[in-house]
Amino acid sequence: MKATGRDGFRWLFLLIGGVSIANAVWMLAGPMHWYSDLPTTAPHTGPFNPHFVRDIGCAFLTVGIALVWAPRAPHFRLPLAVIASTFLVLHALLHVWDTATGALDPHHVLLDLPGVYLPAALMGWAAFDLTRRDRRAIVCDSSASPS
Repeated sequence: MKATGRDGFRWLFLLIGGVSIANAVWMLAGPMHWYSDLPTTAPHTGPFNPHFVRDIGCAFLTVGIALVWAPRAPHFRLPLAVIASTFLVLHALLHVWDTATGALDPHHVLLDLPGVYLPAALMGWAAFDLTRRDRRAIVCDSSASPS
């Protein structure tokens, strides 16, 4: 069965995409405000660098656009989900590494749970599931074609 976008991922993509775009706009428009007022205490990660905050804002904007676009473009949904989940999962793994090596206090795990770990886990699962479905569709399509 080909992906149609009617399997529940649409709302997941729109939610995480919308939050990513909102976060990106905040990072791009007010990097110091984002740095100082983000509930996850960004100052614990190092000194303020407006260019770096805006760089990451561009990454979140890219993820957000990909995820908002994905439900509207079923044929591109899988690659858009994989691209978005790649950034989100790698970003979460960086947070895991920083916590495991002592660069961040262990309490950051709870602070980062809703905004870093949960979106990464959900999008990682979505990309995996869509990849599995796509492979199954390819196998089904190739077995249905005449030899």
